[in-house]
Amino acid sequence: MQKTGTSKEMFIIKALEKILQERETKKPHHSQLRKACQDALDEAKKQCQANGEPAGDGSSVLPLPKQDSTGFRADKYLLPFELACQSKSAKIIVTALDCLQKLIAYGHLTGDVPDLTATTAGQRQIDRIVQTICGCFTGAHTDEEVQLQILKAILTVLTSQHVEVHEGTVLQAVRTCYNIYLASKNLVYQTTAKATLTQVVNVLFMRMESQAAGQAAADGAPDGQAESPPAPAEAPVGPPAGPELVDGVVRAEAAATETTASVSSEPRENGSERSSGPNTPKLNRRHSQGSEDASENDMMTAKFSHILQKDAFLVFRSLCKLSMKPLPDGTPDPKSHELRSKVLSLELLLSILQSPGPVFTTNDMFITAIKQYLCVALSKNGASSVPEVFQLSLAIFLALLANFKQHLKKQIEVFFKGIFLNLLETPSSSFEHKWMVIQVLTRICADAQSVVDIYVNYDCDFAAANIFERLVTDLSKMAQGRQIGQEQLGVTLTQERSIRLKALECLVGLLKCMVEWSRELYVNPHSQTNLDTDREAPDEPASTSLTTYGSQSSLPSSTPQQYESLKHKKEIWEQGIDMFNRKPKRGLAFLQEQGLLEATPDSVAAFFHDDHRLDRAVLGDYLGDPDQHNREVMYAYVDRLDFNDRDFVAALRLFLDGFRLPGEAQKIDRLMEKFASRYCECNPNQNIFASADTAYVLAYSIIMLTTDLHSAQVKHKMTKDQYIKMNRGINDSKDLPEDYLSQIYDEIAGNEIKMKVTASAKPGKQVAQSEKQRRLLFNLEMEQMSHAAKSLMEAASHVQAEFTCATHVEHVRPMFKLAWAPFLAAFSTGLQDCDDPLVDELCLDGIRCAIRIACIFQMKLERDAYVQALARFTLLTANAAITEMKAKNIDTIKTLISVAQTDGNYLGSSWLDILRCISQLELAQLIGTGVRPQHQHQHQQARGRAPDGHRFHFLESIDFTGTAERRMASVVESMGETNSQSVVVAVDRIFTGSIRLDGDAVVDFVDALCHVSRDELAQAQPRMFSLTKLVEISYYNMGRIRLQWSRIWKKLGEHFNRVGCNPMEEISFFAVDSLRQLSMKFIEKGELANFRFQKDFLRPFEYIMKSNRSPTIQDMVVRCVAQMVNSQARNIRSGWNNIFSVFHLAASGHDENVVELSFQTTGSIISTVFENHLAIVIDSFQDSIKCLSEFACNAQFPDTSMEAIRLIRSCARYVADSPHLFRDHNIEDKTIPEEDRVWVRAWFPIMFELSCIVNRCKLDVRTRALTVMFEIIKTYGMTYRQHWWKDLFQILFRIFDNMKLPEQQSEIFVHPDNQLDKAEWMTTTCNHALYAIIDVFTQYHDTLQPILLEPLYSQLHWCVRQDNEQLARSGTNCLENLVISNGVKFRPETWDQTCACMLDIFNSTIPHQLLTWRPGKPGDAAAEPKSPLEPPAEIMSRADSMHSINSIGSYSNDDKNRKIMKMKVHQDHDLFASLLIRCVVQLELIQTIDNIVFFPTTSRKEDAENLALAQAEALRQRLSDDAQQREDQGMYPYLSAGQLFQLIDCLMQSHRFAKRFNADHDQRNLLWRAGFKGNAKPNLLKQETQSLACALRILFRLYADEQRRPGWPQVEQRLIATCREALEYYLSLQSEAHRDAWVALLLLFLTRVQKMDDERFRAHASNYYPLLCEVMCFDLKPELRAVLRKFFLRIGPVFGITPPATT
Repeated sequence: MQKTGTSKEMFIIKALEKILQERETKKPHHSQLRKACQDALDEAKKQCQANGEPAGDGSSVLPLPKQDSTGFRADKYLLPFELACQSKSAKIIVTALDCLQKLIAYGHLTGDVPDLTATTAGQRQIDRIVQTICGCFTGAHTDEEVQLQILKAILTVLTSQHVEVHEGTVLQAVRTCYNIYLASKNLVYQTTAKATLTQVVNVLFMRMESQAAGQAAADGAPDGQAESPPAPAEAPVGPPAGPELVDGVVRAEAAATETTASVSSEPRENGSERSSGPNTPKLNRRHSQGSEDASENDMMTAKFSHILQKDAFLVFRSLCKLSMKPLPDGTPDPKSHELRSKVLSLELLLSILQSPGPVFTTNDMFITAIKQYLCVALSKNGASSVPEVFQLSLAIFLALLANFKQHLKKQIEVFFKGIFLNLLETPSSSFEHKWMVIQVLTRICADAQSVVDIYVNYDCDFAAANIFERLVTDLSKMAQGRQIGQEQLGVTLTQERSIRLKALECLVGLLKCMVEWSRELYVNPHSQTNLDTDREAPDEPASTSLTTYGSQSSLPSSTPQQYESLKHKKEIWEQGIDMFNRKPKRGLAFLQEQGLLEATPDSVAAFFHDDHRLDRAVLGDYLGDPDQHNREVMYAYVDRLDFNDRDFVAALRLFLDGFRLPGEAQKIDRLMEKFASRYCECNPNQNIFASADTAYVLAYSIIMLTTDLHSAQVKHKMTKDQYIKMNRGINDSKDLPEDYLSQIYDEIAGNEIKMKVTASAKPGKQVAQSEKQRRLLFNLEMEQMSHAAKSLMEAASHVQAEFTCATHVEHVRPMFKLAWAPFLAAFSTGLQDCDDPLVDELCLDGIRCAIRIACIFQMKLERDAYVQALARFTLLTANAAITEMKAKNIDTIKTLISVAQTDGNYLGSSWLDILRCISQLELAQLIGTGVRPQHQHQHQQARGRAPDGHRFHFLESIDFTGTAERRMASVVESMGETNSQSVVVAVDRIFTGSIRLDGDAVVDFVDALCHVSRDELAQAQPRMFSLTKLVEISYYNMGRIRLQWSRIWKKLGEHFNRVGCNPMEEISFFAVDSLRQLSMKFIEKGELANFRFQKDFLRPFEYIMKSNRSPTIQDMVVRCVAQMVNSQARNIRSGWNNIFSVFHLAASGHDENVVELSFQTTGSIISTVFENHLAIVIDSFQDSIKCLSEFACNAQFPDTSMEAIRLIRSCARYVADSPHLFRDHNIEDKTIPEEDRVWVRAWFPIMFELSCIVNRCKLDVRTRALTVMFEIIKTYGMTYRQHWWKDLFQILFRIFDNMKLPEQQSEIFVHPDNQLDKAEWMTTTCNHALYAIIDVFTQYHDTLQPILLEPLYSQLHWCVRQDNEQLARSGTNCLENLVISNGVKFRPETWDQTCACMLDIFNSTIPHQLLTWRPGKPGDAAAEPKSPLEPPAEIMSRADSMHSINSIGSYSNDDKNRKIMKMKVHQDHDLFASLLIRCVVQLELIQTIDNIVFFPTTSRKEDAENLALAQAEALRQRLSDDAQQREDQGMYPYLSAGQLFQLIDCLMQSHRFAKRFNADHDQRNLLWRAGFKGNAKPNLLKQETQSLACALRILFRLYADEQRRPGWPQVEQRLIATCREALEYYLSLQSEAHRDAWVALLLLFLTRVQKMDDERFRAHASNYYPLLCEVMCFDLKPELRAVLRKFFLRIGPVFGITPPATT
């Protein structure tokens, strides 16, 4: 310890000795210095002697102080050094300063004791030392060595760990360094001073942050939460720093400061750029309001948590004030103190702001200082015309934006709208300024958080400007060259290119930010493909993006939808403001209609106060308007102003700040009147104005004074005395104080009353005509911007506006929706106008990002616009020739492919444009390889435009003929790059990558590819590129889930349908073959039950088979399907439907090979699959039967028809063997009851198709089908349910439907062939079917009788009524067989039905027209009785009526055309044939009734017996009893008397009709002459006699039936009446032949009467006797005479005339 103290004393001794040795010290005026040095030297030597050390052996290097060293204090030696510093000798000062610096540096001089000589309380020795050091600098003439020593000493003091200086001392030290920098003319010392300042300032702020961190750690230590504080960044502790070391440190700091102090410099003429500005972080901001005049005392009295914070604050505030000092007018000298001072202060501020600590960014004092000082200073410097100042201001703004944006919302808005954007928009601004602004914007636009924050906080804020929108618009214009170029003087082409590039870079940066912000919504189907091996398109933002420190969202609960709604309202609001600025009332009405503004005066007045975008002149006119509502609004507006305790002129300024006074005096008068009233109301205690009138007149006079003093048009200005004189007597006839008026005059003269600067103030748009004029105009505009920005900044310094930190990804949607059009305009213009690779790269990069955003947010319009623009610039689908393709077009193609790969999931309908380009790219690649598209040109001329309006033009201008080889070579060269491996691979990846697209995207992709394929195939020279790709992607995507695949195949299937029907067979063939391959692969996957995917997949085969009539294609389709069946039958499920549909279509063809192959395959399916695996074809069973039916109906292949019917018979056997398969299949289907499934799915289709075969085919085939049908019914009918039979008989009755068609029945003229076909049909098929139906009914009578008897009777009735004798006979015969076979089972009601049926048949078949027909005038059919079930008669009646009219015409004019007569002949022929058939039917019906009642042949046997008996009687012979035959019973026992009487009535009606006809000889002659019934005269003798004979047999049977005894009287009465009628008619007959026809009838009558007992005989004989006596007058046949003889012989005994005969 002793040694250490001695060393220090020896160091001081040497310094003192050196001072004393100086020549200057020996001069008289330094006597005090010498004395002080000598005293100190003696003291030091004495101290050394006391310590036992020889004086003068000390080292010049001081040892470090020990903490326990107490023997030496350097403070007592301070006086000689202080006096040395005050001397004017540079050497003495240098020596003293050097000694002080070393003592302080090594901690031997702390100066922490109070300064006893100080006049200021609390001052310490170190403060006095610093004052001494700083006092050594006396101005620019100070020695440079002294200046260097001062800088060293100050740096040591402020960075030392051993001394502390604060507040004023710190400011003095900083000021001294500052002054040295400004005063020194040596660049080295300037740099040293600057470096010293930089290090000092940095140390001050680092100490502040370190102290706060340590304090925070100490406060949190007890809880175990605090971490160890970071080591304070202070000056290094070590050996004393010599001047050379200080120089090194300072120079390094200076170099770093110079490097970081610039934002960026303008590019040189050769296009190279200088270093781009500081690497500053990110952005944020917040409102403040304040001015330079704010109370600094308040700031100083604020409580800081530590003195270090106050030191930093004082330095920061001082630097801000230094930067605000104005520059001299004109162009400042770069070496001037003012400019250098401003630049240095800005550089120091920038160094502070570039890396702020937590205290600086959060402490309210610093935030307030930034608002009130720094932002105001920046508002002035940011509009500086000096590039260096402007550049530093921009760098500081970037730092503020990065670290303080949450506090500076309003200030940032002022910077953007008041400075940056104005500079971009004004044409007079210099290129350097624009370049620097756009450099800053590039940095801002590279940060996603900042970009989104700008939109959220300003564009979505009602009170803020649309910064994002305006920024994008301005950048777009610059990128298009619309704000540079001709309007911008002094700009070279290189500069223009550079700024356009930078604007494009900004736009691309904005889009990349939006992409980055929304990246979590993006799903990339696969990694991006690099198409260009030479360069990589950067997808990520630049690494130098700004860094955001955690700003808090002021609206954490706000959703993007709320912001979007707010933005929409803001747009409406701005629209209303724009309308107000043009027509105020309309604008207000619009805002009120939109619900944004109430109609009350208070609301409107508040709107006028709050919104500064209103045109102040328009607002003044509106407020001064005399309208009542306007006046109320004006009153409310003024009442919202607070004039309390304000000077009158200040109040008037406040009043006139908001609007411009209107020009009309009356309007001004109303405004001033209300102002005066409001002022007096707010200041009732003012003692100046006697009334409001005084204030009103004074306000008016101040306005006049302002105009007089500040208007350029007023030449002679008003003096103060004149003004005072003008205001005499205005205060209630008294004068206002002259001093008061004088003060008003002085204030107005010095400060004109102006409107405050508003947000809507913009620089002028004047265009300079020369470079000099531009500079002048630019300086003027910069000054205006500076004033406006300063005013706005001061106004904003006290406003607290919360800044919202955006977090939602959905913000990007409205941002892009707002800005997509300017983006597109910029990129389109760049691609169209420039061939610069950098421009092209940026534009393509921007378009790619824009497409990504539009895709992510599903913005269809915007996405389509960008994709179409990109496609257009490929020149592949444009009208330009392919020879115009350049490198940028190739890059565009690559970009388009890249978009397809990376954004495929979102492209939607935009796939169409992309795939069109890819389609044409393939053609371009062919050209690139030298392939020449043959005949392309001429075919296009012939065909023109494709059907859908899309046309491929890019080949049209190429001449491939004659001398075009050179052109072809150039085309090949220009297209060569499209054939590069990277492009080919990338295109292939689009299609192979389709497997990774999501479900919706792949459907859109397939749909677009189908559309492009249609375009390709519609060309004159069709291409199959896209069709081939469709097949490929079908293979790739076949593994998708069925739900997605079905949607894909819906598109693909429709396209294959079209392509498969293409008129060019090679295309159709390719489509069918592709379908075959796809189908084979698809069917291999199999299918579960109840699914229908195979059915959908195979449907194109069916469509092509149906629509394409080419035999080749049909053959191909059939072969493909046959191959599928042969190889994949085990996997086919729902596809069987399509297979049978294809074969069904083939079955009706005429090509033998197609039909044969189809039938062979179908037969194979029936014989193998149906036999062994019926369950898998249950769904298509109906289709298979339908298919077989179609084969059977193909008349060209009869063998196939017969075999098809056999296969149907086999199918019936399969159904009968496995009914459970049909019942249990698809049990989920509830539409069909379980018990009916076998019928609906199997039996019914079989029966129906067999009936179709019967109805459609020729005789042999339909006969075979009919036979098989009834075989199936008879064989398996026992399994049919009752209600199935109803459906079955409906099918069976369809066989007769061909003859029931009204158009066939109503035709007057029928072709002979048709008549023959109809006759054949009735004679064969209908006849066959009718008997078979009766057999089936009889076989299953118990089941069918309750439900089908009535329909069956109706069908028989229809058959009987047909104009076909065979069918009519069959009908009656079937009716007879039906009744005879089943009559014993009939119930009474059934017999009623039967009798009613026979009655209807009788009534409907009586040929009434035989009695009414006349030549040329048919009988009136309407008068004839006819059954309602008789359409032929009605039709004939209508025909007869029509021709009767023609006939009447012929009577009135004999020579009418003979054509009608010829028609009549044909008609009569048909009529006669029909009538003849009815006559036959009547006979058949009579016989049917007879057979039903008595059994067949019974009546004939009886007639034969009667005749034989009569003949024997005539010969007097006796027959044996064996010859007598007993009467059979028939159905008689089962018929009631009433039913029998109905039959008798029918018979008698028929008998009487026949009698009537036979008696009408004239009518018979007419018919005979007309050709009715051949050569003999027509008669109805059989009908006449047989009907009566049948009726008599029934009556006689009733008369003899013991069981019907109660009815005998009625029967007897009817029998007697009938017999009398018959005898009377017989007696009236004139013809012998006619009488002969009655012989059998008379024999029956007489024989039956003779068999009666005597009592009955007596009753009958008494009635017949006279008539029979008359009969005897005729020439009778022997048999009849014998019977009559016998009758008369019996009369005698019965009536007692003769005795009874003996036996």
